[in-house]
Amino acid sequence: MELNTKETALVLIEFQNDFTSEGGIFHGAVKGVMDSSNMLQNTIETVKAAREAGVNIVYVPISFTPDYHEVTPTPYGIMKGVVDNGAFKQNTWGAEIVDVLTPEEGDIIIEGKRSFCAFASTNLDFILRGRGIKNVVLAGYLTNCCVESSMRTAYDKGFNVISLTDCCATLSQAEHDNAIKSDFPMFSQPMSHTEFIAILNKESTLNLKGKGYE
Repeated sequence: MELNTKETALVLIEFQNDFTSEGGIFHGAVKGVMDSSNMLQNTIETVKAAREAGVNIVYVPISFTPDYHEVTPTPYGIMKGVVDNGAFKQNTWGAEIVDVLTPEEGDIIIEGKRSFCAFASTNLDFILRGRGIKNVVLAGYLTNCCVESSMRTAYDKGFNVISLTDCCATLSQAEHDNAIKSDFPMFSQPMSHTEFIAILNKESTLNLKGKGYE
C-alpha cells in the first residue's frame, strides 16, 4: 500500500482522561484491553510518526453539558452508562485529552461530538473534504462502538479507511477481538500500528527519492 500523506488523516477518537487515565470514570473498564496491546503507547508512537510524515492529526473528543440535555431524557444502552456515571462532562478533567497526546500546533480538534459516530453531529466530513483527505486512519475508544460506528460511516462516504487494531480498546477482550475479527475487515483495512508506520516510512523514502535524494 502507498499513501499520499497529505491526503491522509489520523483520526483519534476519545483519547480523553475518562478512558485513558487512572481515575477516569471508565478507565477501569477499558484498562485490561489497553494493557493487553500497550494501546496507548502504540498510539503515541503512531502520532509521532504520522506528524513527521506530514499526516493530518485530527482529534474527535466527546463531551456533554453537566445535565446531559443533549441526550434523550430516557437514555438506554451505552448512553445510559455515560449519563448514569457522569462521564465526559464539559470543562472537567475527565473530558480533557490525555496529556501524553496533547494536540500540537496544526492539529485539528473536532468539536460537537455528542454521539458515537464521529461524523454524526460534527463537521468532520466537511473538514476532511476541505483538506482533500482521501485516507482516514482510525484509532480510539471504544473498538466496537465509536471506532466502529465512525468506520462504517467513513466507508459509506467513500473514504479509504484504515483501522489500527492495536490502537483501540473497549470494555472486554472478547468484544475487542470479535470486532477486529468480524467487523473491521468489512469496513476498513485493519492493520497494526507498526504496519502503518512502515507504510509511512516507505512513503517518506519515496518522497525523498522523488526529490533527488537516494
